[in-house]
Amino acid sequence: MDQDWLEQFCAHPELLRMGHLQRAEDRNLGLGWLYYALIRILRPRNVGCIGSWRGFVPLVLGRGLHDNTEGGEVTFIDPSLVDGFWEDPARTKEWFNGFDLDNIRHYQMTTQEFAVSEHNRALRDIGLLFVDGYHSAEQARFDHTTFADRLTADAMVLFHDSVATRPSARYGHDRIYEHTVKHYIDDLRRRTDLQVMDFPFASGVTLVRAS
Repeated sequence: MDQDWLEQFCAHPELLRMGHLQRAEDRNLGLGWLYYALIRILRPRNVGCIGSWRGFVPLVLGRGLHDNTEGGEVTFIDPSLVDGFWEDPARTKEWFNGFDLDNIRHYQMTTQEFAVSEHNRALRDIGLLFVDGYHSAEQARFDHTTFADRLTADAMVLFHDSVATRPSARYGHDRIYEHTVKHYIDDLRRRTDLQVMDFPFASGVTLVRAS
């Protein structure tokens, strides 16, 4: 990742939102550095990303795979329910290609829809999974367990918006709901076969891995 790429990335205000502690002035990816570093360290072949408003996380993950020079692909699942940003496949491809990345495959589906698709059946050996879709405990659980049997032995799972509960009007002021991912994280902490660590910055992210 070079300065030119960072400058191009940070020039898009929409990539500096959604609680990852980004900052344009010093081209700071905030928590994105953690996501990028994990890709460089783990060197996964397959990465899963559920949900992203404008692609901050899949772009950072895709850049990490690119810089590893070992191939790999980001499977990005987002049904585009917040707005229509991901509805046009050609526009989506153009958006990611604009950052010199061709390793992000978008599926305009919910996780429930993806789970019964042929794409899910073909997905194996997931080295990193990022969960950032609908922020209820129930959906976070579904997003996690849907792919749990395909995680590699050293895989890491990241949950965003995971350290506190709060109301959200992301889907409209007539559809306000409570972020309760933290409740699922609390359940995971009780498991003796998992290690769970919070990064309580901005909207917060929690890292989960097998002990």
